[in-house]
Amino acid sequence: MIETNRPAAAPAEDEPDLLRDQFRQLLRYRRLIGAGVGIGLLGGVYLGVSTADTYVATADIVLRAPTDDPFNPSLAPDKAINIGSERQVALSSSIANEAAKKLGVPASGFRALRSGLQVTNPPQTMVLRFTYTAASPAEAAKRANAMSEAYLLKRQEALDVTRDKMVKGYQDQRDPVAKQLDDLVKQINSMPAGPARDAAYSSKTDHQSKVNTLNSNIAKLQALDMTPGRVTSTAVPPHSTDGPGLVMSLALGSAVGLALGLLAAWVRLVFDPAPRSEGDVARALRAPVLGSLPRGKGDGGPLLAAGEEDPRLAEEFRSVAFRLAYDSRFADRRRLLVIAPRGSSETAAAVAVNLAASFAETGKDVLLIEADLRTPVLASQLPTDAGGRPRWSQTPGGQHGEPEWPDGRQLVVDAGESGSFDLIPGERVRNVPRALTSPRATRLISEADSPNSTVVVLAPPVLSYADALALVDRVDGVLVVCDPRAVHRTDLSRIRELISGAGGTVLGAVLHTPLPGENKRGGPFRRGGVPAPTAPAAAAPLSRNREPQPIPYEVAAADAAQHIPGDGTDTVALRTVRTGRR
Repeated sequence: MIETNRPAAAPAEDEPDLLRDQFRQLLRYRRLIGAGVGIGLLGGVYLGVSTADTYVATADIVLRAPTDDPFNPSLAPDKAINIGSERQVALSSSIANEAAKKLGVPASGFRALRSGLQVTNPPQTMVLRFTYTAASPAEAAKRANAMSEAYLLKRQEALDVTRDKMVKGYQDQRDPVAKQLDDLVKQINSMPAGPARDAAYSSKTDHQSKVNTLNSNIAKLQALDMTPGRVTSTAVPPHSTDGPGLVMSLALGSAVGLALGLLAAWVRLVFDPAPRSEGDVARALRAPVLGSLPRGKGDGGPLLAAGEEDPRLAEEFRSVAFRLAYDSRFADRRRLLVIAPRGSSETAAAVAVNLAASFAETGKDVLLIEADLRTPVLASQLPTDAGGRPRWSQTPGGQHGEPEWPDGRQLVVDAGESGSFDLIPGERVRNVPRALTSPRATRLISEADSPNSTVVVLAPPVLSYADALALVDRVDGVLVVCDPRAVHRTDLSRIRELISGAGGTVLGAVLHTPLPGENKRGGPFRRGGVPAPTAPAAAAPLSRNREPQPIPYEVAAADAAQHIPGDGTDTVALRTVRTGRR
């Protein structure tokens, strides 16, 4: 007895694995990353060229407040000077006008003179740094010094004007009082001794005190040191350009461009609706990815992978089959429904056929049912022979002698070294849902209840038709075959919800690459981007260098009664037949 296990619906991933997975997904957007690097390189070239003839000269000025005692530590310069306001004054047009007069710059060059100046203040200092950018080293140094000298001159003038106004104000207050004092002295000299003269002396003392106070204020203002500041660093012509150089600019631009490209790729990844990795598919379906078909395999090649020169495709199908065999959800009932999300069912048909061959290789009695009654083509694409009629096929057909699907036709498919399996071919019917839910179809699917039997059912795309959902209650194990780049995560989540709501279970997914001639959404294309019409199932293209092997249903049904099991005609030689468009 084979022991089976029940794997987790979706493999848990730790954070490092998720980060590695996201980084691998970012590398899929190579065009965005390359465009970002290209833009960064262009910016680096522009930066290197634009700064190749740019020279910067710097002059530093230390500001100081007017004081009568420069050695008094109680006076804090930062309390007397607003360094932010002084910086704005240094950038004002009045300073630029004064520098333009000294440099002889005409009015047409005044705006260019101002645009080259930058004034900064190093933190925690009373220093103004005049930085000037020009096309030549001598011009940069000359204009930086002119700007700093013009600022000191204007600041000196402003301080002198302020002091002169204050001195004049004190003098205007002192002069009337001094005149009154002189008049009072004359009166006292002519007055006799007595109370009146004593009152005049008292008034004289008050006026003399006021005059002395005003004279003291005037003397203090006139004694102030009005030096606005001093130049601590004179601008000198620079020896090299200010730019980082072409090589450094290219390196910086490539680094910034790479960061921008990665950011654009990350934004594109966040808003990309398609799953870009196996982890995305597993998280959307809440089921593991059982296999991924090799690139360039199964895309228009032989439907049966057994016997091909490159064994990778056949080994991938065997791996999927063994993973299903050791899943108790499938091993308990041995019923498998193979579906595609939408578009073409060509790859899903190849997966169903090769899984049937892989199960037959393990000794199972495999029955492959083509439940795609809209475009049935397996009978014309597989090496088949008429087999015995199933037990349920003895029931008469529909009313008035109309045939119903399934009508008892059973073919034997030769899978080469893998053995053989039975095929119930599809057939176009008027009412597909009624045929899929008929008692005949139910009895046919119940063949899996026999010991050592396995039933594989191929259904149309689940998002295009509801045929697969009509089978889920009897074939509850579902395998999704999809191209991650041609389906959205919301589509996969919807498939899981539809199957779960119908009572089924998604066992896993098989991933593949786009088929030749398909657009991103899985539809065929004509040249020029116009969707090509789907070819009829009876006209499915075959290999040019292989002989077609049609199996007429009428001949097969007529020979079924005369067939003798074991006479050597149960199977036919395996032929390489190219798959057609489904």
